[in-house]
Formats: sequence, C-alpha cells, structure tokens
Amino acid sequence: MEADSNKFTRRRVIQMGINWSLLNILTLRAFASNLNDKILNADSFNQSELIQRIIPSSGERITVIGLGTWLTFDVGISGSARERLKNVLKNLVEKKGTIIDSSPMYGTSQEVVGELCEELKIRDKLFFATKVWTTGKHDGIEQMDDSFAKMKTKKMDLMQVHNLVDADTHIITLKEWKASGKIRYWGITHYLESAIPSIIKIVKKDKPDFVQFSYSIRNREAEKELLPLCKDEGIAVIINRPFDGGNLFNSIKTQVLPAWATDYGIKTWAQFFLKFIVSHPAVTAAIPGTSKPDHMADNISAAYGALPDTATRSKMATLVDNF
Repeated sequence: MEADSNKFTRRRVIQMGINWSLLNILTLRAFASNLNDKILNADSFNQSELIQRIIPSSGERITVIGLGTWLTFDVGISGSARERLKNVLKNLVEKKGTIIDSSPMYGTSQEVVGELCEELKIRDKLFFATKVWTTGKHDGIEQMDDSFAKMKTKKMDLMQVHNLVDADTHIITLKEWKASGKIRYWGITHYLESAIPSIIKIVKKDKPDFVQFSYSIRNREAEKELLPLCKDEGIAVIINRPFDGGNLFNSIKTQVLPAWATDYGIKTWAQFFLKFIVSHPAVTAAIPGTSKPDHMADNISAAYGALPDTATRSKMATLVDNF
C-alpha cells in the first residue's frame, strides 16, 4: 500500500502541476498586493525615487505614469508634429516612464508610435499597450495583427478589448494569444461610468491581467466598487482621462496650489491631479495624453517623490470639490 501511494501516475502529475500553477498565481497576486501596500504605506519617498507598481499577475514593475495617444499622436506624416512627438517620447523615456497606450480607433497613432520608437531605438524601454476595436473573431485577429505591424513589434505587452466591443469573442482569442506567448498580458477598457457594472462582471468572471477605465479627482465613481474589487482580485489598473478631458484645468482657473502640496513634491496642478490618482492603492498607472514635450516632463514628474496618504487624499478631493 505504501509503495502504491507513492506512485506518480500521469494523471496525478498533471493534476499536481495544475494545482501548483494555481497556487503560484494566487501567491504571486497576494505578494504583489502586499508589496504595493508596503510601498503606499511608506511614510515618505526620497524626492529622486521613481515610483513603480507591481503587475499582480506577474510581479513585473512598471512606472506609475505613462502616455496615452488618443488625438495627440494622430498626426500622420506631418514632419513638424512628429519632431515634437519625438521629444515627448524622449522625455517619457528619460524619466523612465514605460506605458504607452494606443488603439486602432486613434487614427494614425499606432503607426506614429511604432515609427518614432523605431527611429529613437526605444522599443525595449517601453511597455506597448493597444486594443482591439471591432466585432467578430476573424476581424479581431486581423485588426490585432495589423496593430503589431503598425507598432513595429513582434510581441505586444498588453492587448485590450476597447470599450468592451464584442468582449466575449475577443477575450477567448486574447487568452489563447497569452498562452502562446504572442501577447504578455490581456485586458479590457472603457471610459464611461455607465460601463462600470459591465467591467465588474468581466473582472469577476474572466480575471483579466489589466483593466483600464476613467478615474480622476472629480470623477470618483470607481472608488465605490471597481477599484476595491481590482485590488482584491489582484488585477492591474490603468487610468485613462486622469484630467477629466481637460475639464479639471478649466475648473481650477487661477487657483493657487496649497502650500502643503510641496510636501509631496507637487509643483503643478497636473502633478496634483496625477498624484491623487496614483496614490490610490488599487491603481497601477495613469496615462495622460499629450503632444507637448513640456507637458510630458510635467506629467512624468508625478512618478517621483512622496505620495499622499489617505488623509491627504481626502483633503485634496475636498479642496477641488470646493472650487
């Protein structure tokens, strides 16, 4: 009986492998969550220290500020616009920003990203994210392959279902592509608060690596359920529209930054808004879009120095709500 109990049949070995894989995934997500908590709960940061977050499904680190390309990189073959965007990318990389996010929906943005990154030889320094934005399995595969070609990459770091369009169909493909190594991570995106229930449903059912949605100091609906859920499930969060489509800057008008903002290395309102976002324990990164090199330098500065604690976050939100 003892000899028989020690035999490893093929079925038993396979089952053990599956169990160990599940255990490793759960352990890695828990480790990443705990490590991010330790980072967030630290009393202070050296002002020269880069703030990074852990991707729960892998343990990989990425910088908390990246770059969105909606409208801003849709410049076609314009030489002057491309030169300006080269400097945007240089500022991103120089300060160790990593994520650059695009989509087939964004006109020529994917081609511009791919060609400029090739010219600057910075592909290996960046985390490429794009999306599928069509219906049907075949059309989805064709569109995603086209995105690989336009962005001039053999492997996509993150492929997402844009605005949940035909999500059930594309998620099957994305899971297969991740398993085969064609993409490193998969996720879903939306920008409307009304989509939060649908996002929550997919998070619970399919456990994507990443979820991307809108969240800002004035748009805090995601704090109620979605952000806590992502943290509990060990899912990375990318925030789009961190400036609420520019409306935040209109609301502050001539308001002066509070003196206590300097305690967190905050020198501009853009940094104020971004540090509010990335100090949330569930947020992995924010991707403000810009075509201006000085704005990129300003935005990426929010990835350095101290982060607001819970009490300060509340004070920040109250301040802006009263404007």
